[in-house]
Amino acid sequence: MAAGGIASVDRIFALHCDPRLDVGKIGTRSGPITAACDKIKVKVTGPGGHTARPHLTADLVYALGKIITELPAALSRRVDPRSSLSLVWGRVTAGSAANAIPDDGVVEGTVRCLDDEAWHAAPDLVKSLVDSVATSYGVVPDITYQRNVPPTVNDAVSTAMIEAAADRVLGPDSVTPAAQSLGGEDFAWYLESIPGALARLGTRTPGSAADFDIHQGTFDVDERAIAIGVRLMTATALTAIGGSPALQVPLRGAALA
Repeated sequence: MAAGGIASVDRIFALHCDPRLDVGKIGTRSGPITAACDKIKVKVTGPGGHTARPHLTADLVYALGKIITELPAALSRRVDPRSSLSLVWGRVTAGSAANAIPDDGVVEGTVRCLDDEAWHAAPDLVKSLVDSVATSYGVVPDITYQRNVPPTVNDAVSTAMIEAAADRVLGPDSVTPAAQSLGGEDFAWYLESIPGALARLGTRTPGSAADFDIHQGTFDVDERAIAIGVRLMTATALTAIGGSPALQVPLRGAALA
């Protein structure tokens, strides 16, 4: 993108496997379908001391606990709830002895949201909230806020093209509404400058009792989804350029046998 390699692209499309959908099903959504996802790391430092005399030092673990609990609560009152902005901590570490107040501690997590405006405003807001809490308890924060991906926002026209292609090559019952996800997706960077859409490709064997999810060791795929994805993307591309796909036979017969 930085080198201008896709500057001439008019529309862009993608599929992401979804083990909650049966093979032959396509999940679509116009507007935000996945969230922005950033990483945050807060390291707090203080003089340390003895747990018998917290008033003579900065109670760093207590201050860290306040940052952990008050930040998500404060964000829920400072940001429009429709943006679905979410801060969730995944790692915290501090101290090595029960009777010693440590001189540093670290907490790390992710900030996610579905709204582009809220995403752009999040770093400054998060940093100001951390500073206010840390100052109240006498510790010094060092905040690392790492941008990752913006929200994946599907263009309505492009979404309609995928749906039309799916109806043509997979059948009229193939398209189902896709739920929004707070997962991050790097395809979102393309959609910041090119209209397009990401759809969910069903990978579960119809009738299967198994409950798989992505990023699990037990994840499994019905490989018939590969041919369906190729057929759908071909039909979508031809739809986008105004062609008439010669793909009129639904895949529910031979391709799913």
